[in-house]
Amino acid sequence: MHYPTALLFLILVSGAQAFRICAFNAQRLTLAKVAREQVMDTLVRILARCDIMVLQEVVDSSGSAIPLLLRELNRFDASGPYSTLSSPQLGRSTYVETYVYFYRSHKTQVLSSYVYDDKDDVFAREPFVAQFSLPSDVLPSLVLVPLHTTPKAVEKELNALYNVFLEVSQHWQSKDVILLGDFNADCASLTKKRLDKLELRTEPGFHWVIADGEDTTVRASTHCAYDRIVLHGERCRSLLHTAAAFDFPTTFQLTEEEALNISDHYPVEVELKLSQAHSVQPLSLTVLLLLSLLSPQLCPAA
Repeated sequence: MHYPTALLFLILVSGAQAFRICAFNAQRLTLAKVAREQVMDTLVRILARCDIMVLQEVVDSSGSAIPLLLRELNRFDASGPYSTLSSPQLGRSTYVETYVYFYRSHKTQVLSSYVYDDKDDVFAREPFVAQFSLPSDVLPSLVLVPLHTTPKAVEKELNALYNVFLEVSQHWQSKDVILLGDFNADCASLTKKRLDKLELRTEPGFHWVIADGEDTTVRASTHCAYDRIVLHGERCRSLLHTAAAFDFPTTFQLTEEEALNISDHYPVEVELKLSQAHSVQPLSLTVLLLLSLLSPQLCPAA
């Protein structure tokens, strides 16, 4: 392939869009916490990497932390606008948490959502399930099921999460589901032997994209894959591009102490490559200029 042709090919295929879905245990997120400048700045930069982010361990009783965080996120750069979707406060006692989705509203919309009806009170914080639209011909919608397990009942809750998957897939008649969050699925909370006996591991079709050996913790003294993302569905898996924990202290050049002011967890994320066959974006001025310069070489005179 000649150089000009190769360059044009790269320009044309660049329309294939990456879509990043993230989950982050923000460790007791309160108004007082987000009001700290360095915490706010770092949280905003973490959120701005994701098209959909599920924040966990939001414990703000004032109701002001998330609107403040959303305001600063929408001021950060031109990648928004962002919107939020929050669960009710969930918990068995005076300690309650909220799941909060942040999402780029020009790329995705909430189609439906509900709190899982935990009739048997298995979950300390039952999943807050949401169906989102996707800018994809292959996968026009996707269901997300976040869960923050309690360390005291990890195995029980993760086995029950399989039942949540069954209900969700029947409710929306779709097998394309992503289960994600702080599962506490490693180290002292869940041994490898017990992990491998989970129905989410033994039943076919589940793809754990955050590997067992991954470290999702900030402290140098720990190495645990607590936070996970599990994909199900052929279409969803066919779009899988990358998955990893995001080492924000290294990326943002923070000391361990500074990073622990944000969280003791890394965010985890999965990136999907979405088809754009029916969503042609206008070419930028730079691309148009390149095409005009290349046109004599691409279309030589007869």
